[in-house]
Amino acid sequence: MRDPDPVAQRRALFGNDVVAYDDGRPGYPDRVFDLLRTRCGLGPGVRVLEIGPGTGQATRRLVDTGASVTAVELSAALADQLRANLIGRDLVVAVSAFEDFEPTPGSFDLVTAATSWHWMPAEASVRRSAQALRPQGWLAVWWAIFGDPDRPDPFHDALTPVLEELEPELVDPIVRSDRHAPGTGAHPYGLDTAARIADLEAAGYFVVRHHEVIPWTGRHTAPQLRAMFASFSPWLALPEDRRRVLLNRVEQLADEQFGGLVERPYLTPIYLARRTDTTTALD
Repeated sequence: MRDPDPVAQRRALFGNDVVAYDDGRPGYPDRVFDLLRTRCGLGPGVRVLEIGPGTGQATRRLVDTGASVTAVELSAALADQLRANLIGRDLVVAVSAFEDFEPTPGSFDLVTAATSWHWMPAEASVRRSAQALRPQGWLAVWWAIFGDPDRPDPFHDALTPVLEELEPELVDPIVRSDRHAPGTGAHPYGLDTAARIADLEAAGYFVVRHHEVIPWTGRHTAPQLRAMFASFSPWLALPEDRRRVLLNRVEQLADEQFGGLVERPYLTPIYLARRTDTTTALD
């Protein structure tokens, strides 16, 4: 019997606490959407395919431009919340793993993935994105990295001893060499520029035209911070009693040491890749 895929198991957890995901996950800096408008043509009438929208942290900004969005979400629970959050908007939500989704070939102008690309097999995702896009369409992938090793992060420093005491397996530096940094929710995967560009360009369907890392500051009340940590997959994987104790400590720390409002340094690496006009078959 084949061992379960740990990535597939972990990505299936996000729908286990939809309220935390909706309340805690921040949006993305304005610079992301400025780039999508100026370089990828995002705006009225543009057909967007969004991968892994969650409860709409990026989706709302996409539809606000007048774009028509089809969002592919693995979790039925998150998809239901997304629909409820954006009732009446130009949005279609499909419940599916992206690698199993079958778009009409060439039916989209822009494919986006906000903090979701690392959860999918890169080769299949590139191929599916290329299939969905018209020639010269755009693929934009970006992440929220909840930390920045070049700026002070007092909350991270204060939280680390709590994790060492209660859940030492969640203790990680902001930047590390593996796929995730569980304790912080960081994704160094998105910062590995050479690897990400190689993934996007490997099959010949895309050329990366722009990459940058956007620094920004997250601001959270104590309940929002609790909800954000509650939405991280390693925390969702904890037994509920241990998870609740740890989340209580997060909220207590934010209230007692930070006056109920925490500011943290974040990063958003973004990659913009243009679909070639290659005639290579996609099926």
